[in-house]
Order: sequence, then C-alpha cells, then structure tokens
Amino acid sequence: MNATAPKDPLDARDRPARLTVGVVGAGRVGPALAASLALAGHRPVAVSGVSDASRRRAADLLPDVPLVTPADVLARADLVLLTVPDDALPGLVEGLAETGAVRPGQLIVHTSGRYGTKVLDPARRAGALPLALHPAMTFTGTSVDVQRLAGCSFGVTAPDELRLAAEALVIEMGGEPEWIAEESRPLYHAALALGANHLVTLVAQSMELLRTAGVAAPDRMLGPLLGAALDNALRSGDAALTGPVARGDAGTVAA
Repeated sequence: MNATAPKDPLDARDRPARLTVGVVGAGRVGPALAASLALAGHRPVAVSGVSDASRRRAADLLPDVPLVTPADVLARADLVLLTVPDDALPGLVEGLAETGAVRPGQLIVHTSGRYGTKVLDPARRAGALPLALHPAMTFTGTSVDVQRLAGCSFGVTAPDELRLAAEALVIEMGGEPEWIAEESRPLYHAALALGANHLVTLVAQSMELLRTAGVAAPDRMLGPLLGAALDNALRSGDAALTGPVARGDAGTVAA
C-alpha cells in the first residue's frame, strides 16, 4: 500500500507565486530572510549594501546574487525587502517612489517593528502592495538565523486584501504570523524592546556581580537559573517570582 504524502501546511491556492526577491539594506535581517525565501522556492536576484560588513554578509548568505544599487534592486525584483534602520525607512520609501523606482503590483515589504504599512504609503500610491513583516527575534548575520526563523513569530500588518499573501510568506519562512493593528505597532515594538533590552542589561549586571563575588564562570552558573526563570515567567507571569522577595525575607533583601 502506498504511503500517503504529508499534507502541505499551505494550500496551493494560498501560496504566493514564485517571486524574484530583492533586498535593500544587507544588514543582519535582509539576507537571512531572502535566504529563507530561497529555500521556499523564491529566487533572490539582487541585493544592495553599503558597508564592507553588509557586502560580506550578502556574499555569505546570498552567494552569486549581484550587489547593485537600491533602484536596480527594485527594477529586478517582484518582492522587495526593505531592511534598513527604522529612522532611515521613511526617507528611503519616499526617495524610491519619487524617482519612479517602484513598479505597480510590486510587493514592498519592510521589517521594522515600529512601523505598520502607513510608512509605505508613497510606494502604495505608486501602485505597490505594502506589507509589514517584523520577525520577533535577534539576528547574528549568519546562516544560523535562517534556521532560527523556524517557529519565530512575525508581527504582521497588511491591508485586508493582502492578508493571505502576508501570512503565506511568513509561513514559507518558517514563521508564525501574529496580526498587529496599525495603531498598535508602537506599543508592540516597545514591548519587545523592553523585554529584550532589559533582559540583556539584567544578565550583564548579574554576571558582573558574580565576577566581583569571585565566581569564575558566571555564565555557567546563571544559565540554568535564568533559563528556568524565563521559561516559568513566560508560562506563569508574576506567579513565577521566586527568591527572597517572593518569600518575604525582608532581612535578606536589605542585606
């Protein structure tokens, strides 16, 4: 008896057509997303990068994909990933639209957590299809990022008519779409920054205190404790609090 083939999680009708993909801004995010889309059958065709580091990153993650100007990226790609710093995004979009680089029907995707699709209005007025797809993870700029996208949540904002296309692209990259309303993007981004940045600061401070106390390998000591604390906090919130504060040991806290 023939084995039944596993069902594809994406119905063929919901799959975006195979697209040519371009990246404007070869930081840590763009090349990784383009490489992930390549694994799903899309075809990276162009990337732009300014610094030597960005050019090396593009060469490592997107070998044989030519480095060109941003305008040339848009001329070659059906799907354009704008992966630049938040502050640079509005000006970039306006410049590309004003110079006629944007083509009608082109998918213009940014990966900023701060912005929804409104920042892409200049491109939309030129006929582009706007999507905001923000991967909620940190990136190393290496091939490890492509693997880590599996199961990563994406903050997604898009017009209703592009909802299926946005979800399909996220799923093809191995991610899980989480819909964020346009007006909620600043709050969404603040929550992620608060969690990630404060976590790094707290860990660094804890490690420094342990070194001062004479602990030779503070990372090894903290790893199991912090891993369990984070897991418990994600599961139980404030109820996961342990230690002298939770026990009410005022004397220990004062010491």
